[in-house]
Amino acid sequence: MSTILITGASGFIGKALAKAMAGKHNVVCMSRRNPGLGAPWVRGVFGEFEDLRQLDAYDVDVVVHLAAVTGGCLERDGILVNVEGTRCLMRYLMDHGCRKFVMASSIAAVGMQSTKFRPLALPIPDEHPCLDRDGYGVSKYLMEEITKYYQRQNDDTDVINLRLASIADDKALPEPRRVSPLGQWALGGITVMALSDAVRAFTLAAEAPHTPGVRILNATAPKAWVADPVADVLRGWWDDTVDVSYFEQPGHAYDAVYDVSRIEKELGFVAAVLPGQAM
Repeated sequence: MSTILITGASGFIGKALAKAMAGKHNVVCMSRRNPGLGAPWVRGVFGEFEDLRQLDAYDVDVVVHLAAVTGGCLERDGILVNVEGTRCLMRYLMDHGCRKFVMASSIAAVGMQSTKFRPLALPIPDEHPCLDRDGYGVSKYLMEEITKYYQRQNDDTDVINLRLASIADDKALPEPRRVSPLGQWALGGITVMALSDAVRAFTLAAEAPHTPGVRILNATAPKAWVADPVADVLRGWWDDTVDVSYFEQPGHAYDAVYDVSRIEKELGFVAAVLPGQAM
C-alpha cells in the first residue's frame, strides 16, 4: 500500500477524498482542523517548514495537494498561500524523496473570473495562458509554474495539475444556467462537477502509473452546466468577440466550455454526473 498525503483534508473535497482512499492506501491527513476520519492527522500549515517536519514520520509516496485560499481571496493571500506555500510543501517533500504530486489547480487559472476575460480558443485548452486580473487565477497559474520549475530540478518527478471545475455536492447540484447577463465568475457557473466525480478524478491521478513530467489537465464535466445551448449563452455574454462556432456543430451544442479530451486520454476520467441529474 502506498502512503498518500492529503493536504486540506478537513475541507469539502479533502474529507471526501481521504475517506474514499483510506481503504486502499495509507492516508495521512494534513490540515488545521481534525478531519475526524481516524486516519493519521498532522495538524499544521503546509507552507510552514516547522509544521512540515511532522511528516518526517511518514514515507510519503504521493501528495494530493488540496489546501489553498480560494476564489475571492486577496492578491497577497493568493501569492503567499497558493504560490509560496506550495513551493514550501513541494520543496520539503521532494527533499524527502517524494516524486509524485497531484495538485488542485483551477479553471480560474485562465482568468475567467473577470468580466473582461475572453478566451483565446474554445473549447478552452488545458494550458490556456493566464489572463487573470484579480489575483486568484494568477496564484493558481504561478503554482503550476512552480511545479514545472521543481520538475526541471528533479526530472523523475511526476506532477499532475488538475484545473478543477466548480465543485458541488451530489445532493445539491445547481440548476443548469440559461442565457443571462455576464457577471463575474460566469464561466464557473456553467462549469460544474459533482463532488463524487472530483474524488474520482483525484483518485485516478494519484493512482496513475508514474510518468515523469508535468501535466495540466482540465477536470470538468464533459457537458456545460446549461439549459440553453452553449453558443447562445456565450454569445449573450460576448456578442461576436469570441468564436463560438464549435458549439454550433452537430452534437456539440451542450459540450463543456473547457476541453476535457486530454484528461480522458491521460487518466481515463470522464465525469459521470451531468446537468439535470440532481439526486
